[in-house]
Amino acid sequence: MNADKEKWILLAILSLIWGSSFILIKKSLEHFNPFEVGALRVLIAGIILMPIAISKYKLFPKKHLKWLILAAFTGNFIPMFLFPIAETEVSSSIAGIINSMMPIFVIIVGALVWKFETTKQQIIGVFISFTGVCLLAFGGGDGSTFKLIPILLLLLATLCYAVSTTTVKSKLMEVSSTILSAFVFSFVLFFPSLIALSFTGFFSEFNFSKDNLTGLMFVSLLSIFGTGLAMTMNYRLLKVSTPLFASTVTLLMPIVAIIWGILDGEELTILQFVGASIIIAGLVFLRAKPAIKK
Repeated sequence: MNADKEKWILLAILSLIWGSSFILIKKSLEHFNPFEVGALRVLIAGIILMPIAISKYKLFPKKHLKWLILAAFTGNFIPMFLFPIAETEVSSSIAGIINSMMPIFVIIVGALVWKFETTKQQIIGVFISFTGVCLLAFGGGDGSTFKLIPILLLLLATLCYAVSTTTVKSKLMEVSSTILSAFVFSFVLFFPSLIALSFTGFFSEFNFSKDNLTGLMFVSLLSIFGTGLAMTMNYRLLKVSTPLFASTVTLLMPIVAIIWGILDGEELTILQFVGASIIIAGLVFLRAKPAIKK
């Protein structure tokens, strides 16, 4: 399969998988607290990928260890906690929409850290999308105060994803996507997630009740598909495309997230729909012409 065709197939599959992760986070939060959801998500992925990591340990990129650690924590650890924490205050649909700002952060991080060139068109697109985020933050129709803190947490998580994406593309492309995922979850993040889970009291409080097993099912689906499999595919997408193209998966994810949210009984206000449309319009505008060059 040629690279151009492969990248579009990967983009479509990732949009479906990651777009569904927000509703899985929401369902997991009905059974576990946000810190348990985040730690379990990483830990289960590490356990599943452990055999690959052990069998390929000689390929561990020791000379790029600092970049592997940076990519692992910013892309696969910190956001795994930030999203569940934020989703205790905002809907899964809103979380999916905010995550669509990742291309903006890819442009910013690429320009500041990796010296990618940034065009005027991209800067305008950033401001358009930022306007949409403000409408999302202030546009709730339930009479409550606007959700500034969860919005900021979601933006921080999205920024972390951008840091990880640009780091992988710039420093870790010599490692295969499957092996890279295995190393990240099994060698780098396994023990931090295990320690984090122990601090939540999960091991002392867990029992095999129907409620806990149902929650474990949702977290396992989130971990296996939304974390382990999806990150492997994402690393592959980075190999056959650019960081900006890979980040445009977030343009399609909100559509999937909103559909799941509506099916689950969530409602968006007219102002929030307008905000979401503005975010996507800004992203489409900045993607009109490929302009990031090294």
